Amino acid sequence: MDPKLAAAKAALKYVRSGYVVGVGSGSTALMFLTELAKAIKGGELSGVRLIATSTETEYEIVRLGLGDLLRYPWQVGHIDVAVDGADEVDRGRNLIKGGGGALTREKIIDYWASEFIVIVDESKLVDKVPSTHPIPVEVVPYAWPLVKARLEGDYGGSAELRYSSGKRGPVITDNGNYIIDYKPKSMIDPREGERIIKCIPGIVEVGLFSGLKVTKVIVGKRDGSVNEF
Repeated sequence: MDPKLAAAKAALKYVRSGYVVGVGSGSTALMFLTELAKAIKGGELSGVRLIATSTETEYEIVRLGLGDLLRYPWQVGHIDVAVDGADEVDRGRNLIKGGGGALTREKIIDYWASEFIVIVDESKLVDKVPSTHPIPVEVVPYAWPLVKARLEGDYGGSAELRYSSGKRGPVITDNGNYIIDYKPKSMIDPREGERIIKCIPGIVEVGLFSGLKVTKVIVGKRDGSVNEF
């Protein structure tokens, strides 16, 4: 079994009938959405409402025939559980997210949820976040050169504006902003880094997610089993 699919299937046990469910972005989260759609259409779950973390996820919800269950944050008073993937995760449950550019909406929904379940395959496990991925930073377009200078000047390393192979010019987020990918000069504490980077004027959100906000990490393995911590 695909390890991503194993993790996605395992996450279904955290969803109950009547729940408001935050659905993440990216390949693993969308596998979860597919499995959730099967459970809803098969009658295993009822009364579920869905909150998307990106336009990609909204599209998939509609494509799977669940458009009537789609809600926006202002239409619900709470989120029972959010299920989302990660670019990398450490044993402290700290995450890097934002490889797909949806970090701001993901953090809004994931942090709001009563339970935040992270689903990944075993290749995403690292000893310490940040490790193999740069830290995505969503930034107001007007401010991006200043933010780049502040990150490199105050904290060292390199900060590069993200471009897309699918269009000319910078990547534009669902919120109309740019993404800067930041590689620190040396290791930083992810929880402290989340706080101090976000304090720079012009930054909308940072792709460091604190393990204190994560309820459970489900890691899918190549043999179809999962590990949870």
